[in-house]
This record gives sequence, structure tokens and C-alpha cells, in this order.
Amino acid sequence: MSPRRFSRLSFCAAAIGALAVAAFAVAPSLAAEDAVIIPAPAADAQAAGAIQTAVLAGGCFWGVQGVFQHTAGVINAVSGYAGGTKATADYNTVSSGTTGHAESVEIKFDPKKISYGKILQIYFSVAHDPTQLNRQGPDSGTQYRSAIFTTNDEQKKVAEAYIAQLNAAKVYKKPIVTKIGPLEAFYPAEAYHQDYLTLHPTQPYIAYNDIPKVENLKKIFAENYIEKPTLVSNAKVTN
Repeated sequence: MSPRRFSRLSFCAAAIGALAVAAFAVAPSLAAEDAVIIPAPAADAQAAGAIQTAVLAGGCFWGVQGVFQHTAGVINAVSGYAGGTKATADYNTVSSGTTGHAESVEIKFDPKKISYGKILQIYFSVAHDPTQLNRQGPDSGTQYRSAIFTTNDEQKKVAEAYIAQLNAAKVYKKPIVTKIGPLEAFYPAEAYHQDYLTLHPTQPYIAYNDIPKVENLKKIFAENYIEKPTLVSNAKVTN
């Protein structure tokens, strides 16, 4: 049994299914990762005309995808795998924690509407906890690590500078453990993982761990929030 499956079963047993949804409605602050209000990056990428790509890993891809599907300027957000080979880019194998892959989200965005730096600010603030090493909330293993897969030198410089800025400002109680490395390849996850948060909002794992992230996006980044998610099933992206 994979770590994710074990954690889901353990969580659901403890929450007793539907009671987890009721508990969330009463006390959303009990979510696995609390949002942290952080400053915007002092250095950001230059705006460009073409659609750009960011690939981020921050625990279970359901929640990260859900956050960016509710972010203005995002053209598409796809759950998938990065860090390993094509041969091992499937859910069951990645769940073993031995493939080098991290559950990741490929974000296509319009830099005229949202910057790479703003995407990183949302990522570090509401999408996950960057101080958790090889885990996120109830999920444990290197496949749930915090990682930024950069697509060019500018992204690398912005990400490195931002992490240094946040650590210097001590906005977290612990140091950021997010790893930065070049994107070798991104492999989309199986169809049943796509748009999962939108399709299963009352599933206890989603209700407890991921819906609060979207609510925090709406509260903290109101100017970047869109009510209707940009779903993979509806996206029309050109590179």
C-alpha cells in the first residue's frame, strides 16, 4: 500500500467519513497546512507576450492544481509527475517513493495577467508548507516534496532570490526546504487525477486538506482569485 493510500485510509477512519466535512465547515483552520501571509518577491521575471510555463511540486497535486485553477491568468494547470523518467511516470510506481518523481503541477500562465513571482508567492503562501521535508500534511515520501522545476535561467534566479528573501525575513518558523532544479520533463498524471478537487469537493481528504487552500487564496489573494475554476477538461492551450 502506498504512503498516500495509507494516509488516506487512516485519515478517513479518524475523521469518520462525512464527519470530516462537517468538521471542516465548523473549523477550517484545522487544515493540514495553514496559509502564511508573505511579502511579494523583490525580484520578478520580466513580462513577456507568450504563454509561459511553471512546474511546481508541493505535496498531493490535487490541492496544488485546485489552487492554481482558481488563479486569474492561469490558462491551464495539469497534475502530473516531474523529476523521474517516463518509464516510471505512473501513479502506482510514483507512490513507491523510489522513482525520483514528485507529484507536480504544470501551470500555463499569461505573463501579462500574472507574473512568475506572483505564482511563487501563491505557491509559498497558500498552496503548501515549504518547510516540510519530503512530506505535506498527512502524506509522507519524496514524491510529496516541495520542489520548483525551472524552465529557464530567469525562473531559477527569481526562485532562488525569493527563497533567500523569505528566509531572511523569517516569515516561517523553520527554514524553507524547497529544492530548485531544471525541468527535464513533465508527464501528465492519469485522467482520474485531473480536476479532482472540483469533481470531489466533499471527499474527506479534499474537504480537510485542500478546500481550505482555495479559501485562503480567495481571502489572501482576492485580486488574483477567480470563482470559476479553469479545468483541464475545458482548457485550450497553445504553446
